Amino acid sequence: MNEIEKLFTIEEIAKILRVHTRTVTRYIESGRLKASKLGVWRIKQSDLNAFLDETSNIKTKKKN
Repeated sequence: MNEIEKLFTIEEIAKILRVHTRTVTRYIESGRLKASKLGVWRIKQSDLNAFLDETSNIKTKKKN
């Protein structure tokens, strides 16, 4: 059975990333950060982690 992921609001993501809420909205609108519209935008923990991995300047080794 799948575990339920934590969902964050734009405000929570902005606080985590230390950016303005408008910046988070721009990330969502540009497709850089995945989100779901559930009344208001909600971002899954795994989507936040993927966003952070993609924007990191540390290169990870790909498994073959």
